[in-house]
Amino acid sequence: MPAPKLAQPPARIQIGSPAPMVDCGRFPAKRTVGDRVIVGADIFRDGHDVLRAVARYRSPGSSTWQEVAMRRVDAHLDGDRWEGSFEVDAGGRWTWTVEAWTDSFATWRSEIERKIAFGEKDLSSELSEGVALLQRAAQRTKNDADKRLMEQAAALLGDATAPEPERREAALHSMLLEAVQRNPDRSESTTLEHQLQIDVDRERARFGSWYELFPRSWGGLTGVAEQIPELAELGFDVLYLPPVHPIGVTNRKGANNALVAAPGDPGSPWAIGDATGGHMALHPELGTIADFEALVATANQQGIEIALDFAIQCSADHPWLTEHPEWFNRRPDGTLKYAENPPKKYQDIYNVNFDSEDWRELWDALLEVVRYWCERGVTIFRVDNPHTKPLAFWEWLIEEVRKDYPDTLFLAEAFTRAAMMRQLAKVGFNQSYTYFTWKSSKHELIEYVTELASGGMQDYYRPNFFVNTPDILTEELRQGGPPKFASRLVLGATLSPTYGIYSGFESFERTPVRAGSEEYENSEKYEIKQRALTGPLLALISRMNAIRRANPALQHLDNIEFLGTENDALIAYAKRSGDNTIIAVVTLDPALAQEGVVVVPAALGLAPVFTVTDLLSGESFDWRMGRNFVRLDPYRVAHLLRVS
Repeated sequence: MPAPKLAQPPARIQIGSPAPMVDCGRFPAKRTVGDRVIVGADIFRDGHDVLRAVARYRSPGSSTWQEVAMRRVDAHLDGDRWEGSFEVDAGGRWTWTVEAWTDSFATWRSEIERKIAFGEKDLSSELSEGVALLQRAAQRTKNDADKRLMEQAAALLGDATAPEPERREAALHSMLLEAVQRNPDRSESTTLEHQLQIDVDRERARFGSWYELFPRSWGGLTGVAEQIPELAELGFDVLYLPPVHPIGVTNRKGANNALVAAPGDPGSPWAIGDATGGHMALHPELGTIADFEALVATANQQGIEIALDFAIQCSADHPWLTEHPEWFNRRPDGTLKYAENPPKKYQDIYNVNFDSEDWRELWDALLEVVRYWCERGVTIFRVDNPHTKPLAFWEWLIEEVRKDYPDTLFLAEAFTRAAMMRQLAKVGFNQSYTYFTWKSSKHELIEYVTELASGGMQDYYRPNFFVNTPDILTEELRQGGPPKFASRLVLGATLSPTYGIYSGFESFERTPVRAGSEEYENSEKYEIKQRALTGPLLALISRMNAIRRANPALQHLDNIEFLGTENDALIAYAKRSGDNTIIAVVTLDPALAQEGVVVVPAALGLAPVFTVTDLLSGESFDWRMGRNFVRLDPYRVAHLLRVS
């Protein structure tokens, strides 16, 4: 078989397994502004030549490449994994690649070193090779000082009358190597076959504390605005509002999800739309658009962002049902098909039909809804059940919104199959709900958080550890009472950089509508409550939020390391960022005192003996590498220890 007919011979250098990379580069990895991105690749070639490599990167909108040197990360094993890093200092989509080349001069120098070490006497031929390499290097060098150094070295190496030791010393001089490497020959370099991308978001995509409330239970939008200063004092970064739109009358649900509403029942906010408007209207009892914009402004002044629910569904009274009947599913007999997920039935809600022949106009209408609220100051959307809509739609919509509103964030409320949850994150959702709510044992928590933090998902999936929601009252909270509320708060707030609570959590609300149900009795989804920011857990919530803000280690996910406790009723883990190290120990038993040890491994990089301060109690203790005794009980559910 004849040799392949190529204009250039095949590349000798191989570059593979680049990271971070999501689905072979189909989707960008995710980072936040200020992160130092570590990029890596396997780089090797046939033979024993010395290689050099750089990571090249380009900021959003820039045509100029910057680069940083890459180094072998397992050089002691003569391995092939190389890494480099750069800081992403602006939001948007960054591009990066890897370029590698053979360092002919370093290869020649290494050969000289080895021959000298083995006692070879005559290196005249080898030195002549060095002369040729230096001459070529001098020709391509623009720096005058480097050029003079190379020319002088070439002259000495080529001078047969000069003493051999002097010529060898010149050949191996470190300054000469540095000069040549500052002016490399990349004419036959190899680059990654495809450039890779990184989506860089603002910090709130990675770190924040959420509070969820129903405005109708707080006196409408003006009543909510009055709570903003206290929410800010409690340390919340995001205030999430369920749908604030008009609520349909047809098939309206009553208290506790009753099929027939009694007079005065307000209905579910997720049954969106009536004769006054749909997704771009406000429920008149909540206030006006001016009230909404005032709420946003008040929140922003206090450092709080407003997150709004985006639920793609309609009541039977939504204007779209008459204006665009083709957007909805009908049975063969012509009746509308309401939403259901047996055994759950939502007789007051109708899903839109994404298979409609008029799907393009439907997509545009939904984009218009999101843009409408962006124009009124909404920066975050909590998306209801995104897993029941096409992935292609979400990828398109998020990209379109962020063209005009690049700081907009989207949270996927999808408690569904793992593959779908992961894919939603890949197509653009900046945060995602998780299975944390149902992970209760030590083994479950360690396995799940490890998967999120270091199982590959860390490059695209940002968890939001809501400890409860209006739909989820777990058995742990129902049975565990106040101690379990406290421990779940600490776990959610320290395991994940982003966590949230739904109002009522601070007051230990835990009565189910019936035994074994995760639905609350007298659920706020179907009735108006009289809410206020009171409750015995508020002091701990405030303290936790302050601790999170003051300790960078708690603002990241991929820095977690679980520690041994020798007691499955205790879970311990460490997080480290720079010189900030936090060791958390939390009891999983809401009823009994539990004792054990926390095993601090040498790999954590701490001193043999060190002082820790409990950020919850203010006490200080002497700890050491190895085993450290701990005791927790229902009245003291956690230690949060900062290493001094």
